[in-house]
Amino acid sequence: MKKIWSVYLSGEIHTDWRERIMQASEAAGLPLSFHSPVTNHEASDAAGDVLGQAEAGFWRDHQSSKVNSIRTRTQIQQCDVAVIRFGSQYKQWNAAFDAGYCAALGKPYITLHDADIIHPLKEVDAAAMGWAQTPEQVVEVLRYVSGTPDAAGCQAAG
Repeated sequence: MKKIWSVYLSGEIHTDWRERIMQASEAAGLPLSFHSPVTNHEASDAAGDVLGQAEAGFWRDHQSSKVNSIRTRTQIQQCDVAVIRFGSQYKQWNAAFDAGYCAALGKPYITLHDADIIHPLKEVDAAAMGWAQTPEQVVEVLRYVSGTPDAAGCQAAG
């Protein structure tokens, strides 16, 4: 039986990069299961509201970030590899934190971002096992590390 790799998809929530990776991986028959943080911005911001009304601003964000971290920490700890996406439009401090957490745990991760933000991400990229510029490149890395043959029948040693 072939290993099912657990892949954690972290970062930017405003584009379809997650869907592109998951769809291409499924089409290629890769043995992967995907996990991610809550990607609905409003739901993520309200995660702690069930614990009681917190003062808007710092305390509400603080409460919700702690609830969200239950999911994030667990999924990062359990993943085999993470993909950390940084978009050019927003500052994703949470993604940088996830990358640092992966590095501290010794979890391999791949960064996914455009060339125009190489400099601000130099430390994050230095600890990554790879830097991809497209979701398709990520899928090829996942294909290779999972030992799945490509269209030409070439595969990494299993």
